[in-house]
Formats: sequence, structure tokens, C-alpha cells
Amino acid sequence: MKKIFRIIPALSAVLLALPAMGQSKDFTLGQWTEIRNAILKELSRSYVDSLPVGRIERAAMDAMLDELDPYTVYIPEEEQEDFQMMINNTYGGIGAIIYKPDQGGNVIINEPYAGSPAVKAGLVSGDEIVAIDGVSTHGLTTAQASDRMKGKPGTTVVFLVKKIRDGETWKAGDEVEVPVRRERIHLPDVEYVGMLDKETGYIMQSKFTDGVGAAIREGFLKLKSQGMKRFVLDLRGNGGGLLGEAVNIVSLFVPKGSVVVTSKGKGGVVQAVYKTTSEPLDTEIPIMVLVDSGSASASEIVSGALQDLDRAEIVGTRTYGKGLVQSIRPMPYDGQLKVTTAKYYTPSGRCVQAIDYSHRNDDGSVGHIPDSLTHEFKTLKGRTVRDGGGITPDREVPSKSYSRLVYSLVLNGIIEQYTLRYVRAHESIPALDGFRFTEYDDFVEFAKDKEFDYRSGGKTLFDQMKKVLAEDGLAEGLSSELDALGKALDIDKEQFLRMKKDEIVPFIEEEIAVRYYFQEAGIKVRLRYDTQLKEALKGFTAII
Repeated sequence: MKKIFRIIPALSAVLLALPAMGQSKDFTLGQWTEIRNAILKELSRSYVDSLPVGRIERAAMDAMLDELDPYTVYIPEEEQEDFQMMINNTYGGIGAIIYKPDQGGNVIINEPYAGSPAVKAGLVSGDEIVAIDGVSTHGLTTAQASDRMKGKPGTTVVFLVKKIRDGETWKAGDEVEVPVRRERIHLPDVEYVGMLDKETGYIMQSKFTDGVGAAIREGFLKLKSQGMKRFVLDLRGNGGGLLGEAVNIVSLFVPKGSVVVTSKGKGGVVQAVYKTTSEPLDTEIPIMVLVDSGSASASEIVSGALQDLDRAEIVGTRTYGKGLVQSIRPMPYDGQLKVTTAKYYTPSGRCVQAIDYSHRNDDGSVGHIPDSLTHEFKTLKGRTVRDGGGITPDREVPSKSYSRLVYSLVLNGIIEQYTLRYVRAHESIPALDGFRFTEYDDFVEFAKDKEFDYRSGGKTLFDQMKKVLAEDGLAEGLSSELDALGKALDIDKEQFLRMKKDEIVPFIEEEIAVRYYFQEAGIKVRLRYDTQLKEALKGFTAII
């Protein structure tokens, strides 16, 4: 009896503390809401200039959400179209990538999509759009021009086009009116399906939007009909998307009823367990999944599940490490809140979320994580895998690295500008299998007169070091040594372009191929030079 009486006061204290804790949270929220409202009222009453309420409120909201994680964001009504594009990979428009090198100039059709309204209307790469629905493109930004080209599917937009080549009723350089009927443009998640050799089927998947599981199924069956004996699923650079589509893809290759992923919400409470619900397409063919630091979210669900279930060999470099699940919540005035509501876990129990998602390497990849901060898990057949950040491949095969010069040429649009010039000068190119870019001297002559940062990585680091030494007062005493090293690192622009020919040619070749034979042709060219894929195939062995 005395023991019971001793317990009662302790229980009472706990019970009294629980509502007090809840009350404390509610009080803090109310306190800060009251403070915020008071500040806004005082600013509205006292601030010397007119108060940009919308701008400062949006900035405050974004800053507040930034304190949580990178994926919880507010989407106002006016940004819904861009959000739907991100989620569904679709938009209403003409189906072409445009280029506007000069805001005071015309819009250039850079890359039309195969079968798009732009192609049906006869627009080709290099055509210049002078006006959109009677409004001159001169003075418009690229975004403004793009917005005018987009619109509700079924509506028509009329372009005044300066044609790049002769037609039946016009000469090159003539301006003609071209009406284009907009359609719902869906950018394919499955960008390429083909045989790499007599035995190896290959699918490149870029996203996880609605229907991609069915597209993978269709592509896989097509490859089997062509004699595929082993299968490569390329998820490199795939930033993810719909969790359900990841489950659908895993379902194709593992027994019905297999756990693919578990989501756990606040307090680690299991929200859902996602299992395969259909009979598999194939449980025997060897599978290799290619991943890299750009493979995130749904890509990690697929690669992590197939690894944990010992169904595929994961090859490449460690994935991004995004194990957070977002849900969409409606907000007032037709806004939306994309809020992180759970973490996901692979079949072995791993959470692939990076331990610290706010600090990453320059390329976005997870930094080094010591084993002491991670935990061991076991696959279906007892292999050891670890958590802590991303999916670590079964076999590490580094991706090809490129010089700073190549990045500079791409980011400054030098290769893109040259490609458009090439297209204007060549009405056609040979069939893709026989096409090779052989006019590199012409490219060098073009590029050497363009303004871009052509310093090597070593010269860039040297310039940074020299600046720091000067700030520390040490440069003067080392002037002769620094001058000598600086001269040794200085490389003439033309000389450097010629040195890096083997790196640059594949990029030019791919860009040219796309302009004549559309996106799939560009991927075929890319595969010619894909050293990581070629190395990965050398050691391709079955896990099962």
C-alpha cells in the first residue's frame, strides 16, 4: 500500500507536466505570432517609406522555412505552373528549347523536341522568332519570351519567323508567319531504350513522374524481345520524383509482397509500408543500376531496395542522400506548402538521408562520413550495407572528370553558339552512326575570339593563393617566385583549346546531333564516350 501511495504523486507530477509542455509550445507559437503582427503594424504606421508588405512577408516566410530543411517550401498561386512542371514534367507549349543571346535581339529555336508542335509547324534549329502574337521579341528576356510561347493546350500562338533555310514559298532570311497549335508537352522520363551490345539492354531514366513505371516495363519488354541477357538501368543525375513510381519500378523485378520502402513520421512512428502488389516481370535477369551524386530521392529508393533485396548490383559513386518525404498541403489564397512529413527507410532498415543535409561537397554529394557515425544493416542474403548518407555502390566506378575549360565553354554558351552557327552552315549531316565532328580547327577559330574564363584549374588556384598572400603581406617577398610560377601556369587560349580537343569534341558532337536528329541522338553520341559506363560493364556480374 505504501508503495502505491509513493507512485501516485509521481504519476500526478507527470500528468500535470504533460499539458504544461503542450501549453508551453502553444504559448511560444502565440507569442511569436503576436510579436510578428505587432512589428508589421508598427512598420505600417511608422516606417518612413511605403511598406513592401508582400515582398518582406515572402522573404520572412522563405527564411523561416529555410531553417527547417531544403525541401519544405511555400508555393504561391503564381508559381503553380512551374511547380507542376517540376512534379509532372509537363507544360502547355510548343515543345522547343529557345536561346536568346542578346536581349535586344531575336529568340532562336535552339532545340525542338521530336514530334512536337514546333516540328509539326516546320520550325527547325536556327530559326529566329522575331515576334510572338504580334509582340516583338526585342527587349524580352528569355523567361518573358518563354512565358508568351507557353499556354493552354489547344490554343494557337503565331510567330513571325526569320527562316534559316529555303522553303517552298520563301528564301533563307525571309520573315514568314508561322501559326503553332500548343499541346500538352510531356518531357519523357525514359530518355533512351536500346541495346549496348548483343546481350546488354540499357534504359536511361531521368525522372520519376507519373507513368514512368509503365514506361520502364514497356522498355524492358522491348529489350527482352531484342535478345537482352543482362540489363542496365541508368539513374545517374536522376533527382527523383514520385515515391509510388519508384515502388512500381522495383515491383517489376522482385517477388510480389516484397517491402520496398517504409516511411516514418514524427517521433519515428511508421506512417506506411510500401510493398510490391503485382507479380514481377522478371526475377532472374542480371541487373546493374548506375548511380552518382546526382541520384536522389526516388532513385535512392529504387537502388537501395534492389541492393537490399540482392536483386541488382549498384555501380558508380555514392548517391545524393535525400531520405525525406514531402507532402503537399493546401494554403490560403490557392497557395501550397510542400512540407517534409517523414523519412524513408530501405528494406534493410537504412535511412539514406545524409546525416547533415546542410553541408555538402561542391557538387552536392555527401561528404566523408566516418563509420563511427553510421550503422550496419544486412541485405536479404546477409551482405553488410551502411546508412549515414546516400546509397554506397557495391562497386565504385568514378565518373569521368573534366577540365575547368570544358565547364567554362559549356556554361558560357560557347559550344551552344558554335552549334547554331554550324547548323546554319550545314543543311544536313551524315546518318548518326557515321557522323563524327571533324571541323575542330573551325571551332578553335570561333572560340578563341570569344570572351570566357579559360584559366586552368591550377591557374585559378594560383590566382586565389596570390591574392591571399597579398592580403597577408607575404606576396612582396615572394614576387620573383610568384612571377615565375604565374608565367609557367599561363596558357594561351588557343593552345589550351587544342590541348583539350579530346574532351571538347564529344560535347560539340552531341549538340550537333541533337539539332538534326533530336534528343535520342544526343544520348547515343554521349554513350560513345561514356567511360564510366564502359568500365562498369567490364565487371558486370549477377548479384542473385
